[in-house]
Amino acid sequence: MLSVEIKDDRSENVRYNFRNYPIYIRKALLSSYNNFEAPLHWHDDIEFIAVLSGEMEYNINGEIITLKANEGVFVNSRQLHCGFSRSKTECEFICVLLLPAMLCPTPAIERDYIAELTNNRSIAFIRLSPDVKWQEMLLSFVKDMYAAKNDASAPLTIISLFLKMWAVIYDNAEIARDRKAPNEDLTLLKNMIGFIQKHYSERITLADIASSGNIGQSKCCKLFGTYTGDSPNMYLIKYRLDKSLWYLKNADMTVTEIAREVGFSGSSYYAETFRKWYRQSPTEYRKTCTEY
Repeated sequence: MLSVEIKDDRSENVRYNFRNYPIYIRKALLSSYNNFEAPLHWHDDIEFIAVLSGEMEYNINGEIITLKANEGVFVNSRQLHCGFSRSKTECEFICVLLLPAMLCPTPAIERDYIAELTNNRSIAFIRLSPDVKWQEMLLSFVKDMYAAKNDASAPLTIISLFLKMWAVIYDNAEIARDRKAPNEDLTLLKNMIGFIQKHYSERITLADIASSGNIGQSKCCKLFGTYTGDSPNMYLIKYRLDKSLWYLKNADMTVTEIAREVGFSGSSYYAETFRKWYRQSPTEYRKTCTEY
């Protein structure tokens, strides 16, 4: 199973392909994620998704789009996002993460061409269609990056393609600037998600979560529902379940010990919730992990 490692500041700890270059390229199946769903997260990197087969739903700041074969998406820096499938159907895709700093040889270029887009809150994402020539070019570049990732000159090739992609996006981004810019509520949500991800192993109440965002409980529930599709409590439960998977696979601990470690009040409730979500018991899941 694939997992997204989240840091205390709510951002993803990206494991780049190259030691000295912030480049991440991977081909994956949506079924590789627990329950066909990646956790909601953000990062400073630009993200490109190119769907090869099947389809997935993609959540960017609470707006959900469907990506089908040969389609994709550009996700701007520092946006909350995740891919998933409510119907648990398969999707094969290429995911590319690239840090914009690689495109900044001079302060002038960073100011005029890079920050101009990364700081533009009206361009949270651009859906990429093969029927639009400049978007089809971006999808083609994503595939070219994947094809070159094992070459000796891979970083050079990928960075040069990234530069071409950025020029294409810069020249055509005005078309995408009709989307409503996110407001400060997104920052509040990031703060509350960060609180959950830092304190998930402790006893957390709705009041605690709302307090971490300096808002009332009603608005807290509204923000989680709008952006994540879950209540604060459900987000917390799902995060605890996801964390428990690592212990089941790697730790010599009993189910009861793992339940306490990730913040569940008891092993029975943990096992019941685990089965409801993953359709198997923690013990059964642990057994399947040891079989491979």
